[in-house]
Order: sequence, then structure tokens, then C-alpha cells
Amino acid sequence: MDDEKPITEQALDTITTALEATSEAAVTAVKKVRKAAKKVAKKVAPKQASKKKAKKATKKASKKSAKKASKKAAKKSSKKAAKKAAKKATRKSAKKAAKSKKKAKR
Repeated sequence: MDDEKPITEQALDTITTALEATSEAAVTAVKKVRKAAKKVAKKVAPKQASKKKAKKATKKASKKSAKKASKKAAKKSSKKAAKKAAKKATRKSAKKAAKSKKKAKR
């Protein structure tokens, strides 16, 4: 302690140096915390992105399968319709042939 400086001035000096030291320590602590948070975010972020990708992939797959199923159903129904139409046509032609045979016999 200086005897030439008044006690209040000495107290103020010590307080300001203590404040500066604590503020510097706080700043370095904040920087370290930010750095650590960034590291953690980098580790966590790719996993979240992959989850989103997986969700999108499942959505895409379900859409594709639905599309395929609808196409299959449409194909099946068109085939059935074609078969029915063919059967109807053969029945009609058979009936016509039978009628014409009956007319020819008379």
C-alpha cells in the first residue's frame, strides 16, 4: 500500500483491477462455452439431418409403393374388363350364330 495515496483511491484501484480481471475471465469463459456448444451442435446436427432424410425417404417410399399399388390395381381392373368384354362378345356372337342357324333351319 502506498502511504502517499489516500485509502479511498487505493480501494478504488484494487476494485477496478479486480473488475477487469473478472470481466476478462468471464469473457474467456463465455468463449470456451460457445466453442464447446458449437462442437456439441456439430455432433448433434448431422443426426437430426439424417433423421429428416430418413423421414423423407420413408415418405417417398410410401408414395412410390402407393403409386405402384394403384398402377397394379388399374392394370388388373383393365385386364378384368377386357376379359369380360371378350366373354360378352363371344356370347353375343354365339347367340347370333344360334339364331341364324335356327332361321336357316326354318
